[in-house]
Amino acid sequence: MRTLISTAFISLDGVVEAPGGEAGYRNAGWTFKDIDFLPEAYDIKGREQKEATAMLLGRTSYEAFSAVWPDMADFADYKVMPKYVVSTTLTEDDLVSNWGETTILRSIDDVAALKATEGGPIIVHGSAALNQDLSDAGLIDRYHLLVFPLLLGAGKRLFSTTDKDAQKLELVEHQVYANGLQKQVFDVVR
Repeated sequence: MRTLISTAFISLDGVVEAPGGEAGYRNAGWTFKDIDFLPEAYDIKGREQKEATAMLLGRTSYEAFSAVWPDMADFADYKVMPKYVVSTTLTEDDLVSNWGETTILRSIDDVAALKATEGGPIIVHGSAALNQDLSDAGLIDRYHLLVFPLLLGAGKRLFSTTDKDAQKLELVEHQVYANGLQKQVFDVVR
């Protein structure tokens, strides 16, 4: 059984929408606004690339990341990593040709089948709706969160609002940085 890790830049009030500046959201680019850059706060991002053996994305995040990440040196480890995109509408013709092996999954059941295979950790970037579906299905094993000291109000959220039983998390790593960012790593307790 593979470990499924959700990683996110998240505001204190739970918003994950457009942290890098994606168009269409009024607070787009919020990770760069009024917060001093401290490289050590982002060390976990490099660690994720070294530890993950596959990447899982929703269609919207795939389309955003595949347009820029293949040519970025900061994401070179992801270029050669197998990628899986969960989408009911994406076709093989929609996939980029310069980002390595990419497989389209059509359902959360397909993700569960992938997770049941042998192999290392699978990392989920962005993909707010997919994260909520994965959480509701009990498929996420760990959260890597960089919590920004911002309240954004409206916006896509990482966590589902589905009425369900409480899910306990165990804090396994935590650090607070001088710029107010917090690294929080939680294992899902089963």
